[in-house]
This record gives sequence, structure tokens and C-alpha cells, in this order.
Amino acid sequence: MGGLFGAVSKDDCVFDLFFGVDYHSHLGTRRAGLAVYDEREGFDKAIHNIENSPFRTKFTKESNSMHGTMGIGCISDYEAQPILVRSHHGTFAIATVGKINNSDEIVEEIIKQNTHFFEMQHGEINQTELVAAIINQKENFIEGITYAQKIIDGSMSMLILTPKGIYAARDRYGRTPISIGKKPDGYCASFESFAYLNLGYEQLRELGPGEVVVMNKDGVKTLVSPGDKMRICTFLWIYYGYPSSTYEGISVEHMRYKCGEALAKRDNITPDVVAGVPDSGIAHAIGYANEAHIPYTRPFVKYTPTWPRSFMPTHQNKRNLIAKMKLLPIKDLIEDKRLLMIDDSIVRGTQLRETTEYLFQSGAKEVHIRPACPPIFFACKYLNFSRSTSDMELITRRVVEKLEGKPAADDVIKEYLDPDSEKYQRMNEEIRKEQNFTTLRYQRLDDMINSVGIDPDKLCTYCWDGRE
Repeated sequence: MGGLFGAVSKDDCVFDLFFGVDYHSHLGTRRAGLAVYDEREGFDKAIHNIENSPFRTKFTKESNSMHGTMGIGCISDYEAQPILVRSHHGTFAIATVGKINNSDEIVEEIIKQNTHFFEMQHGEINQTELVAAIINQKENFIEGITYAQKIIDGSMSMLILTPKGIYAARDRYGRTPISIGKKPDGYCASFESFAYLNLGYEQLRELGPGEVVVMNKDGVKTLVSPGDKMRICTFLWIYYGYPSSTYEGISVEHMRYKCGEALAKRDNITPDVVAGVPDSGIAHAIGYANEAHIPYTRPFVKYTPTWPRSFMPTHQNKRNLIAKMKLLPIKDLIEDKRLLMIDDSIVRGTQLRETTEYLFQSGAKEVHIRPACPPIFFACKYLNFSRSTSDMELITRRVVEKLEGKPAADDVIKEYLDPDSEKYQRMNEEIRKEQNFTTLRYQRLDDMINSVGIDPDKLCTYCWDGRE
């Protein structure tokens, strides 16, 4: 995943840019970068690896040495960016968030024109470089951006820094957000709307799906009007969004309370306490506890200073290690207790299995698990938001294969989607036994959608139901 932030100002914008990007650190842990433009000094750029230290530490020097009235920055789990490009459009910097499924096809088409791309590790192409190359196929930025949105299979939001202003483009179906902030001396564009609030901006508006704007110190101008079809990722509210985030006017924290309430209304057990797996399960658990009138406690805490997200390391054995080591049990709050635990989701099952073992080893009588979203059956092909790159990495797929005796095609998988069906119940019970939960009850898709509270046709639920 990744996050974007851009700022334009009548004065120097680097302070806002530095902290605006830093406020996206929950969205990426591998690469980060800044690019600025100053009328006298031109472009300046810096990219650092942030796997072993946070953004703020790595970019302290740049926050003092860089200068400019316009700038963009990003944090990414994948490619190094922003990249600086020189083309017939002039020099510009570009940063992106999204996923390109047909990159090989696009690369081959562009290579026919006697150009080249730098290969990253494992022979992959930097997708931000590819987006820049697509834009350069057209005569101007507006045509280039709309062309990129048209031919990319997947999703692509971007910020482009030019000497005349910053272009901000939300992906074609609005799967990721871009919010515009305003203050007396400038404007900003941000993935997360909360990222600019402490910097003195107030929200101006959110871009619509496919909308393209250009902003400079004097204002924000729409160049491409928004489309009428939206598919914003529901996983933003369930997991990825920071508690203070708001998308399409819906608060992440409030949605999670409602999600927990929905779980409680359908439940039929009475545990001693309710707890949330830190951090994203906490708000869901508070909603459950408030609705069920059962005490909310913290039977374990996450050691955050050094352990990153459990799904970040490339190798499964590293995921297992971090899942085990970063959660610290508080035995006095666990021993002889019947615990109900809420996590945002079950993807591979690594972390929850480790967590459940911790709780039983610390003296818990029972551990009831309530994921805040339905079973995940499809690896995200739009944004990598399901935290898995392959369907077969998902615990649901592995269990269904076990029950069916062979890998299941999508038409068979759909027989397991109905929470009232016998096949769903068999799968649920198999996961429960494999993970050693006392009981397991997933959130229903309809309850999760109702917890968001916007038109269901505007929500992407692909990873749960395969609906494109």
C-alpha cells in the first residue's frame, strides 16, 4: 500500500510536506520520498529506505535542507518514489498509489517505440515510472493522465509536480481517496484527510472518482470532472484507515463502532470480557462491548516501538516471528477469563493463531474470535488491500481446498459465500478447529456494508464476494 501528500504555498511548503507525508506512515513501511520545486532552485528530490527507521528520522536532514513553494511526497510498500522525469512535457515529479495488473502488456507496447525501463528486483518495473511513460505518450498532462486511467487494469491515483502546479488525479473508480485542504497561504492534496488538520488546513472537498485537478498557490481548478461510478475500498474503514480518517464523509472510528455493534447484535454467547487485537480491532471491540454491555479490557498490548506490521516481511517465517513477538499478554487480565477477541480480519491466520495460543498459555478459559469483516476469498487485484497477493495464501481458500479435496474454482467458492449455507458453516468450523478458537463468527457482508452507511454500489467488496 502507500500514501500521498502534496502541498503548494505562497511561502516555503517543506514543513507542511514533511509532516503531511509523515502522517501517512501507517500505510507503508519500505520506501519514502519527497520532491519539491522552487522557482529559483528548480527541482530537488530525496528517497530513502524506511524499513529500519521511521520516515521522520530518515528525512530530518531534508526537512531542513529542502526548499520550495510546491512539493509532493509519498510512503510506499513497494517501489521507490517520487521519481523525477524529463520529457517533452518538461521536467516533472510523480508519485502514485495503486496497482497495475496489465503492466507487462503496457510495457511491451511502449518498448516498441525504442524506449526503455529500469528493472527492479525480480525483473519488475517501477509502476510509477510506467505511469510516467504512459503519460508521456500524449501531448499534454491532461490527455496523458486520462489515457493512463483508461488503459490501466487495476487502479491508479497520482500526484504530479510541475513548475506550474501540482496535478492531483483520483483513480478511475475512486478506490483510493484524495482530499483537498485549504489555508490562507496555500492548498494541499492528501490520501488521508486528517494529515493536514494539525497543519492549519481545513477540508475543502474530496475529489470524485476519476477527477483531475491542478492546484497552485492561487487555487484549485478541475480539469477532468468526476465520473458517476465509484468503488471505494471498504477495507479502508475496516483496517487500513487511521482512526481519525474520514472517507466520503464517513468516520473510520465511528464505522468500526457500528461494525462491532452489528457483531454483538447477532451473537449468542456471554463472555466475561471483550477485547480488540491492537490496533485496528480496538474500535470494533469497543462497539461490541458497548452494545453487549460487557466490560472492555486490554488483555495484551502491542509493542510498537520496533515491531512493524506482521504482514510486511516477505517470508512467512518472518511473519510468524513478528506475530508472536510483538503482542505482550497481561496475565492478570487473562487468567480464568472467557475472552471474546475482535480483529479486523483473518487473512492467512498467522497472527490470530499466535494470539490465541498466547491467551490459552496465559490461563484463558475460552477464546471466542469475531473478525470485523466477512471471510476473505479473493486477493485484492486493485490495491493490494487484502494483504495477500495470491488467493491460495488465504486461509479460506486453503480450508475450502481441504473440504473439496482439490483447489476450488470461483463458481465453487461462491457456494461458500452465503453465511446461512451448509458449506459456509462447514468452512467456518474447519477454520475454528485449525486456529484453536473456542468459537468463530465472522461479520456478515450486509452488516458490514450497513456499518459504512453509503450506497452499497459505491463500495468495493471484491475481496469478500468477487464483485468487480
